[in-house]
Amino acid sequence: MRKTSYAYAFVAVAATLVLNILSTITPNWIVLESPEVFNYKVTVTYGFLERCERSIIRLPGEDERLAYTDFKCRPFPGRVTDACEKENRAFCTLWSTAGYATELAIGFGALACLALIFGVSTHSRRRRIWRAVAGLVAFHAIWQMIAFIIVTDLYRRSVYAPFKHANPGPAYIMNTVAWVFSLITSVAVVYTGVSANKGRKWAAGNRAYRPISG
Repeated sequence: MRKTSYAYAFVAVAATLVLNILSTITPNWIVLESPEVFNYKVTVTYGFLERCERSIIRLPGEDERLAYTDFKCRPFPGRVTDACEKENRAFCTLWSTAGYATELAIGFGALACLALIFGVSTHSRRRRIWRAVAGLVAFHAIWQMIAFIIVTDLYRRSVYAPFKHANPGPAYIMNTVAWVFSLITSVAVVYTGVSANKGRKWAAGNRAYRPISG
């Protein structure tokens, strides 16, 4: 593969890795907004690490303004506060598993970036490393998909009672974008690598791969 192809792949993987990290640490996979009562409502967001709560007050006057309180966050899910040892045991286990899946995805994404950096150093490595890159990017996508599937199922079935009236949040969207583009990147790397092995100039460059004669 050409250096340019590896450069494009690196940018794509790095971008999805950043989205993956942000979706993992941002506590807004699921967002619950209470109905506004007397110009007052509460927004609760749920992430893999924290549950955060903020009050919003609509101030009266000629030009209405909104006043926000600071986010108050606590670890989530909590063993006692979220009944993880009782009725919510299954939810807590699955939610934590989804969080671990995103962490594994981060690991594979980081390894893919390192492989791309290592692979462009010499022509001989560029001929071989694309297979490892494609595999690492695929695992990067798969673990993100696992987290997406788990959270989607928990949300759809309202396994955790507060989710019944909630909606997917920004972190959920970031995760979706990340695994979709990770899959596309993995397929693109495979296609480009195979094309380079076949000697197609657009993929292999001026130094097209040729079999070594005996």
